[in-house]
Amino acid sequence: MNLDNPGVLFSGLILGAIGMGMFIYGKKQQRLDCLAVGVALSVLPMVAHSLLVIWGVAGACLGGMYAKSRVG
Repeated sequence: MNLDNPGVLFSGLILGAIGMGMFIYGKKQQRLDCLAVGVALSVLPMVAHSLLVIWGVAGACLGGMYAKSRVG
């Protein structure tokens, strides 16, 4: 994680908190899609170092989960 850029640091904090909430929700409701997105959002800030990549992957994960819930 790039600690020199406050935007990346704050984005990691926000997305990590959302990921933790999604993980807990998925575990309690036994929904594998929420569980997987929660893990992905929690781990993403540790492996991605660009603000654009972090928000792009987070948007794709959340958008994919939303599309899956609307279709099926």
